[in-house]
Amino acid sequence: MEAVAQAVAGRMRQLRRAKDAMDRDWADPDLDLDTVAAHAGYSRYHFIRAFKEAYGETPGQYLTHRRIERAEDLLLTANLSVTEICTLVGFSSLGTFSARFKTWTGLTPSEYRARHVGRGAALIPGCYAMLWAGGFRPGGAPARHRNSEEAP
Repeated sequence: MEAVAQAVAGRMRQLRRAKDAMDRDWADPDLDLDTVAAHAGYSRYHFIRAFKEAYGETPGQYLTHRRIERAEDLLLTANLSVTEICTLVGFSSLGTFSARFKTWTGLTPSEYRARHVGRGAALIPGCYAMLWAGGFRPGGAPARHRNSEEAP
């Protein structure tokens, strides 16, 4: 019985490692299922099943929700275009971003902003939001965040 409990605890530790990677690197458009599954030490198909069993949604759904939640924050606080926000949160297609955003919130990004902005403080200038989100890089993609423990 103890061996089963240890196996379950080990499995959850592996899945948390992958979930932590998604929480840390959610804005990276190159973050894909194979990379995340490797953090957990699983094949992609076994990882999808195990993650859904543990967290109630697939890794792709979880990552999309993290990105949409961050986009909601940026739409409310930053003076950035919807296209800039789309890129900052890790989507490579504005159409996909808008469709997923509407599925999650019931509103398009523009409708969401129009409904919720104007009731509080002024929006943060876009240049500050871009720097906070990882800075500017050639080609327009934000720089990856680094852990404070990583060497420069």
